[in-house]
Amino acid sequence: MRVASPIPHKKARIEIIPLIDIMFFLLASFMMVSLSQVHMKGIKVNLPKGASGQTQSKRDYISVSVDESGRWYFDKEEMTPEKMQAKLNSVHAENPEAKVFVRGDSSTPHINVTRLLEELRAAGFYKIAFEIKSYSSAELPATKR
Repeated sequence: MRVASPIPHKKARIEIIPLIDIMFFLLASFMMVSLSQVHMKGIKVNLPKGASGQTQSKRDYISVSVDESGRWYFDKEEMTPEKMQAKLNSVHAENPEAKVFVRGDSSTPHINVTRLLEELRAAGFYKIAFEIKSYSSAELPATKR
């Protein structure tokens, strides 16, 4: 004869929700650490702001900059147009697939950035991106909220 226990018998369950919380925490932690390790190669300019900006984390890129007075910089070194063209040609010969980030001061005339783009195209670079600063949530225009 079988006697029933007064304690109700429940099957063991594995709760997955705490595991998911831990995994999201680890993912967010690793993302924050990896974003803080991005090294900026350009000079300090007042970048224009955009709502769709993303951080680039790869290291195989070059950075060219234009300040508001129209001076050109390769990484942080000021260059004349002739030196810039020679430098771009040598970099393109070493790595034709290199990505180019163009940093332009927000108050620089459009023609200065256009001249730099012409030099980049003449050197053979076609993977060109404009570097912008992302809006913080407090700075977003009312139309983007």
